[in-house]
Amino acid sequence: MLEITVPASEIYDSKKNKFYDVPSCILTLEHSLISVAKWEAKWHTPYLNAKKRSNAQTLDYIRCMTIGPIKDDHVFSVLTSENITQIQAYMEDSMTATTFPKRPHSPPRELVTAETLYYRMFASNIPMECQKWHLNRLLTLIRVCEAKNGPQSKMSASQTATHYAEQNALRRTKYKSRG
Repeated sequence: MLEITVPASEIYDSKKNKFYDVPSCILTLEHSLISVAKWEAKWHTPYLNAKKRSNAQTLDYIRCMTIGPIKDDHVFSVLTSENITQIQAYMEDSMTATTFPKRPHSPPRELVTAETLYYRMFASNIPMECQKWHLNRLLTLIRVCEAKNGPQSKMSASQTATHYAEQNALRRTKYKSRG
């Protein structure tokens, strides 16, 4: 969960030819599966696979991340660059110490939507309350469950040979041997 303080500001609505005072407020944000599902319901496009989003889509995702009531909807149009930087850093944080090895021959990425993530949660018997977790932490848990429950992949012949060569080199160094 992230709390940011949006400073008081004044904006001009050119359509109504009117100035609005936006009071300072604190926004509580959560980058979660619930937020992704809300955003996808509005925009009808996958959030996680999107290469580029418009400013309106980005601000709307921040709106979807907001927990609790929003007193003034104009607050999203007066977010400072510091606020945006804080939000991006929060969203990019892995929220876990778990890492995965890089696979040289990984299959192409599938289209990921909120529904496919819910399916993967249910298939892995992950409880529903996890939908409120930070999205990166939830994705890591899903990957861990799938890795533990899936078939163990075997190394190819060339990978096995490379691994044995590395192990032999380490042993030669350790025991000061030439072979």
